Amino acid sequence: MTQSEALEILKMGHNVFLTGPAGSGKTHTLRSFIAHLKENGVPVAITASTGIAATHLEGVTIHSWSGLGIKDSITEYDLDILESRKYLWDRYQNTKVLIIDEISMLHHFRFDLLDKLAQAFKRNNLPFGGMQVILCGDFFQLPPVSRPGEPEAHFAYHSKVWQEMNLKICYLTEQHRQNDDVFLGVLNDIRNNNVSEDTLLHLKGRYNKEAVSSVSPTKLSTHNVNVDEINNIELGKIKGEEKVFDMTSRGKANIVEALKKSCLAPERLVLKIGAKVMFVKNSFDKKYANGTLGVVEGYSNAGLPLVKIANGKIIEALPVSFIIEEDGKIKAEITQVPLRLAWAITVHKSQGMSLDAAEIDLSRSFTYGMGYVALSRVRSLNGLKLIGFNANALQIHPDVLEIDRSFRQMSRDALVMLEEVGKNAILNTQKEFLQKNGGKIKTKEQKEKELPTHHKTKLLIIEKLPLEKIAEGRSLKAETIIDHIETLIKEKEVLDLEYLKKNAFKDSDFKKIEKAFKESLKKNGDYRLAPVKAILGSGFSYLDIRLARLFLDFTSTKH
Repeated sequence: MTQSEALEILKMGHNVFLTGPAGSGKTHTLRSFIAHLKENGVPVAITASTGIAATHLEGVTIHSWSGLGIKDSITEYDLDILESRKYLWDRYQNTKVLIIDEISMLHHFRFDLLDKLAQAFKRNNLPFGGMQVILCGDFFQLPPVSRPGEPEAHFAYHSKVWQEMNLKICYLTEQHRQNDDVFLGVLNDIRNNNVSEDTLLHLKGRYNKEAVSSVSPTKLSTHNVNVDEINNIELGKIKGEEKVFDMTSRGKANIVEALKKSCLAPERLVLKIGAKVMFVKNSFDKKYANGTLGVVEGYSNAGLPLVKIANGKIIEALPVSFIIEEDGKIKAEITQVPLRLAWAITVHKSQGMSLDAAEIDLSRSFTYGMGYVALSRVRSLNGLKLIGFNANALQIHPDVLEIDRSFRQMSRDALVMLEEVGKNAILNTQKEFLQKNGGKIKTKEQKEKELPTHHKTKLLIIEKLPLEKIAEGRSLKAETIIDHIETLIKEKEVLDLEYLKKNAFKDSDFKKIEKAFKESLKKNGDYRLAPVKAILGSGFSYLDIRLARLFLDFTSTKH
């Protein structure tokens, strides 16, 4: 199933289990659905089974959101206490869609407890009180962990409510992380419990073999012990001055503290030139992804780290915000440079990351799925250095193998359902779901009227109007139109701007501007217009230079 097909099913209001291999785009699909709900005014609760997964979606843990905490049972007394809390009443009453990411790490008995709480607060016996529930994850990845004294942990699909939810299965089959067919074959062999001599030969071929990458690989450890120690020791080996970046925060103290604990960016980041680092958030302008490795090359004029990544690009690591949002309001926000030291990281913390190079020790693998999670972080076989291995490393939970076949068939059934229902009926069902849950169905004219001004400019770009015509049609200056385009690019909007470049520049003129920008960047460390204008002289206007800047990839310039 493709992401777009899954999105159609999500919008129809079905309870859904969104799954697929590592790198198949599960988080991206969730983000698209969340944006759709928010755009149409449907209240959504964004949660995950772990704090790290929750921060990827700017949500909270399901344990915190639900009021369940770490309880492994709920008595009538517990329910009375929870129901006396007005904020929980408001939370449940307002929520129409509940999203739970990393469902594989949620205990089956806690999943039933979550259902019990939702039914109590919603005052009905429907699964989860009638909310649309979207579960996301991959049961081939890390399983739930039981603490001493807790009931035995099983996957969430062993829960009572799972059988009652009438889940549609959306099994994503596209691959957006690995483009190495041999390595994809290895990962699929592990996933299908079909590890052959050929599979092992490919892995053994990477045993103690250096990763092919311009940055040294990150060590992935199965145990938490010594990860921080390794990073601090390696940082201490580098001669030179330390530069410290302290996290800032706002919001309720307890929520801020929870957000800090679940965020991969450290509260106090200590760097030196030459330090190996990793980006810990996805960039909206696609300069980097969660897990992109690099080395600190220096600092910008603003004092921020300049990080050289594997493909030679140099990126200024601008501070970003990690937030917890509820009902459209920010409850807590922390801001930090999105980096952490990256000589070592645990397999658990690596979930969701894409790594260009990794040195992986699986000699102490201790649970199902650990080897698969670690190996599937890497983009290609050449980016892997394997230094340890044990009999548990490639084991997949036998229970998961059987149910996965069922999930694949149910996903095919869901696709048949889409075809049989037809486009018009799908659209009508989606509209009915929005209306039922407080969404406001808007006409095309209403949507265009409410569009932000830069998105109105986008509509004219789609029509491929010249810059002057767009400015004239919007009754704005050409410079303002370029402002809009820059904003659209930052928001990761898909734009075909090549026609603007062809209309405005001869190849020779564009190359002159590009050369001037590179010269200025090397000399001044930034992309300001004035130094470039000084290099070019009167032959080019500021408007020309600014327009050309839209098409230049400054991160490919090497310092």
